Amino acid sequence: MKAAILIAIIVIVAAAAASAQTIAITNGTVYPVSGAPIPNGTVLIRDGVIVAVGPGVSVPAGATRIDATGKIVTPGLINSVTQLGVVEVSQVRDTNDVRATGTNRISAAFKVWEGLNSASALFAPTRNEGITTAIVSPEGGLVSGQAAVIDLIAGHATDMVRRAPVAMVAQIESPNDAGTNARGELVGKLRALLDDVKFYAQNRATFDRAGTRSLSAPKADLEALVPVVEGKLPLVLLANRLDEIDVALALARDYGLKIMIAGGAEAWMTADRLAAAHVPVLTGAMSNIPSSYSTLNQRQENAALLTKAGVRVVIVATGGSDVTQFNARNIKYEAGNAVAYGMSHDDALRAITLTPAELFGISDRVGSLQPGRDANVVVWSGDPFEFSTQVEHVLIRGREVKEPSRQDLLIERYRPHP
Repeated sequence: MKAAILIAIIVIVAAAAASAQTIAITNGTVYPVSGAPIPNGTVLIRDGVIVAVGPGVSVPAGATRIDATGKIVTPGLINSVTQLGVVEVSQVRDTNDVRATGTNRISAAFKVWEGLNSASALFAPTRNEGITTAIVSPEGGLVSGQAAVIDLIAGHATDMVRRAPVAMVAQIESPNDAGTNARGELVGKLRALLDDVKFYAQNRATFDRAGTRSLSAPKADLEALVPVVEGKLPLVLLANRLDEIDVALALARDYGLKIMIAGGAEAWMTADRLAAAHVPVLTGAMSNIPSSYSTLNQRQENAALLTKAGVRVVIVATGGSDVTQFNARNIKYEAGNAVAYGMSHDDALRAITLTPAELFGISDRVGSLQPGRDANVVVWSGDPFEFSTQVEHVLIRGREVKEPSRQDLLIERYRPHP
């Protein structure tokens, strides 16, 4: 008898646990991104994975329900250029892990995610604004290092990292950062490095025996760049001026590189060439005020003009300060501005969800609301691109993660009380 009671209790507990892992977001307007919007739709989640999306999805008994009547349901947003978790306070050196010393301004072996601070106070306000996934990128030098994709979950840094590396990061706009005096010298230095990487890849054994000429980077950096020259790992090149972008296209052509342009202030001026070369651009739409001579032709229609020309566009935060850190949450406003300056709403939403997921090799897990994808889902009170819209629910890997941020706690602490 006792055994039977014990078995019954175990069955009841197991059933309760199973039902607790099933979540149904019902009656909302669902934007799967991979397809047309679904009025009065349901997103069914089980064990952290989306199992059904549609207007007539049957909800199992005991499932946790989130009523999204009158609300918008989208995939979690993806910010593709951030320093979240590796810069906490810009002016405090001990909280900065985004820039490696490197050798000769080359830090290709630098894995920025290995310094990730999982307790960063910047994660909560970012995910509370609907950003569930971020690409964490290094900066500095000629070749800055390797970038990674993280989910903004609470826990260990190793659990946050979804995929690494997803890109190599370099720049061709600042001779000073590259340890050179002129752009032509910078480009020559980068070409010499790429030549050395190709040479190294063909002569590893001889190099290890010290039987080759000296090369422009240590072995670890050369090894890290081999997938780049083989066209297997994307190279994200920071470039804004028209001529810098043309140089980037020439490098991609000459060395068989798979590149992306980050910044791209004047990319609209060479949109036809970017489209023909199938080179994506990571850019924003918040600012039309030049910050340097390299961005004199910056305009807020950039993303729309590029998209119209057939260029794959990823919208990133570019307007204001701390856009890769505290204000990384502002990509939805960048997307909204892109719509105001000619981009379609669907294209803008795709540019902060599915397109970056495809470009960084994670579209089989995130970026859209489809069966089999991880449940990174956001429920909005209205259009995500409107300033008045509130985030009501944020799920990452099927778990509700919206919680008070440090800013929320400070507001409550100093709120006037009678």
